[in-house]
Amino acid sequence: MIHHQIRLAMRPDAPRDKVEEALELLRRMGREIDAVAYWTVGRDVGGDFDYGAMFAVEDIEGYRAYMYAPLHRRVDEIGLPLVRDMVSHDLTDDEDPATADLIRQIHAERFAGDPALVALIQGLGSYDGSSAPGRGAREGGSD
Repeated sequence: MIHHQIRLAMRPDAPRDKVEEALELLRRMGREIDAVAYWTVGRDVGGDFDYGAMFAVEDIEGYRAYMYAPLHRRVDEIGLPLVRDMVSHDLTDDEDPATADLIRQIHAERFAGDPALVALIQGLGSYDGSSAPGRGAREGGSD
């Protein structure tokens, strides 16, 4: 299994209705993306973040399908402008050491093919995690 986890601190001026819309889109990702085995979206407890989400997929093929789902890109477009700070990590029980490289490769290809997504990421106050567009250009990062 691969667990893709995000933590989000919202901008202080983010309209409440837009935040709710973005959270509902995250929930739709869990319900509608076939590759997602199970998921959760809710309040982040015990840190400097407001919300979090976790999506579990069976394998690297499911991870790729999740990352490239059109609904995922729609969530990025609507949700990222509302986010001040974001952390994104991946946790896997797959013993194959190549899995981490494949996860990073999927992110790199996704960012390389979508300059508008990179611009959304660059609009964040901070972004940390598994991989990022032009790793080293920002403070770390993943999607």
